[in-house]
Amino acid sequence: MSKLSPKTGPFDVNTKIIPQTEGIKYAGSKKKLIPQILTLAKKSGAKTVLDGFSGSTRVSQAFASSEYNVISSDKAIWSEVFGQCYLKAKKPKAYYEELIAHLNALPGRDGWFSEHYGGFAHNDHKNIQQKMPWQIHNTRKLDSIREEIDNLQISFNDKCVAITSLILAMDRVDSTIGHFSSYLREWSPRSYNNMTMKLPKIIEGTGNHSVIRGDIFDTIKNEDVDLAYFDPPYGSNNEKMPPSRVRYSSYYHVWTTICLNDKPNLFGKVNRRQDSRDNADPSVFEEYRKNPEGHFIAVEAIKRLITEASARYIMLSYSSGGRATAEELYEVMNDAGELVEVIEVDHKENVMASMVWTNDWLRDAQKPNREFIFLLKKR
Repeated sequence: MSKLSPKTGPFDVNTKIIPQTEGIKYAGSKKKLIPQILTLAKKSGAKTVLDGFSGSTRVSQAFASSEYNVISSDKAIWSEVFGQCYLKAKKPKAYYEELIAHLNALPGRDGWFSEHYGGFAHNDHKNIQQKMPWQIHNTRKLDSIREEIDNLQISFNDKCVAITSLILAMDRVDSTIGHFSSYLREWSPRSYNNMTMKLPKIIEGTGNHSVIRGDIFDTIKNEDVDLAYFDPPYGSNNEKMPPSRVRYSSYYHVWTTICLNDKPNLFGKVNRRQDSRDNADPSVFEEYRKNPEGHFIAVEAIKRLITEASARYIMLSYSSGGRATAEELYEVMNDAGELVEVIEVDHKENVMASMVWTNDWLRDAQKPNREFIFLLKKR
């Protein structure tokens, strides 16, 4: 292992490189870390960037706004829709404003979403539905607008702009804590507001961007970039727990349904999609058990990412929630190349520090609320 090196001092946030992004409420969002991510990316000298687990696409938006050519990749359909909207929409602003104005003007109606996800604000209503994500006046608008989007003769990319606008509007009037695995007992104040669609902040410019929906290992086989940014999901670090999709596929199952408009079979108290069950298509990155050789399966997956990615530099996010794998993760990176820099973020204390190639971070990885961003130059 490398010898310990002292921290180089507090991380200096350059407020000039904080582009404006937008998105849904999202577990594990990197919104607050965008300045640090962009600062490390600049040190790589990269021109093309792969955002390998793009999620709500805030990081992809930030890269695109900072004049990188971006490949935004994720398994989720809603991530693809967001990516198509923010990175690929190129028609005049007036066109999209007219489209959204048309959808906003539609009268609401009772439909599939109102039946399964709409509740009444008054307790004396004979059909009261407790603990729903939205009030009925907003799901009625959702039903009307979502059907009209499919009826319009517009391109897939234009449809993605409309659906993104619709999802953002519904996110602003929900009665949840930010996901759809449980709902608030009492209606949130924002749920009484009327849902209104707005034009998303589409990234302008001439960047050559692409959006890929699929397995990350398939993506990295076919894409050659200067820098690959990986923020893989981290599940429970309890070795007795099976890998679970609850953090993403189940948390955001309703966004999946709004994108697909497929009226799926549902189960459970919160009406989850059948294909979001915890044992369906589990993520190897959330698997905290060990393989027969005694290595953590999740860390082996990260090793495979770093090894197979066709990129000169790798940027990797790591949370203290996965601290059981910290030592092994260190060995993986040490074998893969030269660690240019590490940024440590303490979310609770709002402290950021920068360090060079060192195992200093292993000590801090045992503390809660820590997040690390590594910039690795591959051999």
